[in-house]
Amino acid sequence: MFEGSIVALVTPFSNGEVDCNKLRELVEYHVQNGTHGIVPCGTTGESPTLNIKEHERVVSEVISAAAGRVKVIAGSGSNSTSETLELTKHAKTAGADGALVITPYYNKPTQEGLYQHFKKVTEEVDIPIVIYNVPGRTGVSITPETVAKLAEIKTIVAIKEASGDIDAASQILNLCDINVLSGDDSLTLPIMSVGGKGVISVTANIAPKDVSDMVVSFKDGDIGKAMGMHKKLFPLSRGMFIETNPISVKTAMKLLGRLNGEMRLPLCEMSKPHTDQLSNVLKQYGLL
Repeated sequence: MFEGSIVALVTPFSNGEVDCNKLRELVEYHVQNGTHGIVPCGTTGESPTLNIKEHERVVSEVISAAAGRVKVIAGSGSNSTSETLELTKHAKTAGADGALVITPYYNKPTQEGLYQHFKKVTEEVDIPIVIYNVPGRTGVSITPETVAKLAEIKTIVAIKEASGDIDAASQILNLCDINVLSGDDSLTLPIMSVGGKGVISVTANIAPKDVSDMVVSFKDGDIGKAMGMHKKLFPLSRGMFIETNPISVKTAMKLLGRLNGEMRLPLCEMSKPHTDQLSNVLKQYGLL
């Protein structure tokens, strides 16, 4: 159901408030540049700093701006199951095509707790669910065996696998029929080579057409072109993580004149040495 190049969209702010005009502009930019889907209010969208009202507004604005032209997978996860349910119910009501639900962070639930968390969401909300596994940010990793158990539930259709472990992606694909999407831009092609279906991408905020071209080329069997695009994109993708995401990508968008770079605390302005480093990455890529 969900495949291709799906952007983990940044949330633009202006003077501390969500900038809905810029948000809609970014959605249009992605539609015009070949992005296949949009994830508002993921980690890259600074979801932990959005209150419930803001979160719902961002999701609704993106759905409205996309107007059915690309899939919208609303970030709706939390470390509270009840809050996850509230956000996922809104995603369904607002017309999202699916919901991206992160493994609960900080709580460090057991595998049974993770299973019960996702199962509860599917019981309460009839919407396609993408599991989001990113242990480097959450402190907990969902095992391939738990993913396979959850994949028996018809509305759990995909996983964003951001553990950095190709073996984990392979094991998931060996155990069940679920779409695996890369959660690490630099590993998109390797994950697709073992059966993955695409990426939920940070780098697509910067180079949407190139990320899309790489994914489509591999899918179409043009492995040479896909490998060439991977090699081209690799330094840029690494550059997006010079500092904690989304500091680097928002700074890059500012350097490119696409965004004001505003973030919410506890995220803050990128250091001068790292900004210079990022600027060099953009210049070497040909964007500056």
